[in-house]
Amino acid sequence: QVQLVESGGGLVHPGGSLSLSCAFSGGTFRLYAMGWFRQAPGKEREFVAGVSGSAGSAKYADSVKGRFTISRDNTKGMLYLQMISLKPEDTAVYYCAADRRLIPTTVVGSYDCWGQGTQVTVSS
Repeated sequence: QVQLVESGGGLVHPGGSLSLSCAFSGGTFRLYAMGWFRQAPGKEREFVAGVSGSAGSAKYADSVKGRFTISRDNTKGMLYLQMISLKPEDTAVYYCAADRRLIPTTVVGSYDCWGQGTQVTVSS
């Protein structure tokens, strides 16, 4: 059974940077597209970034393009999200998710497995 564990969240000032990690276990990592989603209080969970199983393609939400970078290491079973120029509106619980399809989608319901989430707070 696939398990995902996020780490790296915390408190950062506006304009600062933060990196998130997600450890994958219980399956063949390269066979899964991976995504990062986030959910702010009172809002629906939204797509942030996704990467294909081979790491050959990635997609981003318009709100994070140019500021966030998704990557993966298939030899280690690790997914990453590098975030720079953070804004208060980036404050949310961030989740990593795995999809048995090889190409990432932006749809929450397409993902089969989810981590427990890690809190990111951007505040002065």
